[in-house]
Amino acid sequence: MFTWIVFGFLLGLQHALEADHIATVASIAADKRGFSRIVRHGGMWGLGHALTLGAFGGAVYALELTLNGRLATGLEFAVGLMMVLLGGRLIYAIVKARIHFHIHRHRTGEVHFHAHSHAGDVRNHALSTHAHGHQKGAWGRSLAIGMMHGLAGSAALVALTASSAPSVHVGVAFMLVFAAGSIAGMAAFSAVIAVPLSWTASTLTWASRALQVLAGIIAVGIGLRTIIETAPVLFG
Repeated sequence: MFTWIVFGFLLGLQHALEADHIATVASIAADKRGFSRIVRHGGMWGLGHALTLGAFGGAVYALELTLNGRLATGLEFAVGLMMVLLGGRLIYAIVKARIHFHIHRHRTGEVHFHAHSHAGDVRNHALSTHAHGHQKGAWGRSLAIGMMHGLAGSAALVALTASSAPSVHVGVAFMLVFAAGSIAGMAAFSAVIAVPLSWTASTLTWASRALQVLAGIIAVGIGLRTIIETAPVLFG
């Protein structure tokens, strides 16, 4: 049983650090500020991932169900689409934050507008206001994204592996430690990326924006690859 528990935890760590998971969490955390906040977002992703594993994967394992291939492909396609939207949203926010259009009304009644850039402003007011204004919703998004990722392949993988366990108790323990490993793995990854994100946000604005754009591009790229790979199976 000890071997199964260790194996489950290590497999959870490895699973959390798959390319699509890393790209997704990086795109979530890229526009966040503060070490602890970024780590918590990674942890929320891991928690959502674990909740799906416990519910969906547990049902598959306990009831000895077989995940329909078309459904699994559809879930993977949805994850790819989600990654494209997340990455695209991040890139759009960076581009939009650099140039603003302001409308001014003079005492004489004359009205005009002009473009105003905050490219050199370390504490960009648009990003800061957006981050604080939607902080509560952001936690829910991280949780929901983790749950979506847990549905797409993870539940079937864990249930299949757990079904090979010598007993039901060992199988359940395997699923629990796998979930714990995925939370720990993503929290650890978030802690690693939190250092450069937090440091560049307060010292090098251009570097911070470059990291955010890079995270967005990678998320969009992996998402598009997933869509291209799954679309023929799903719609063919």
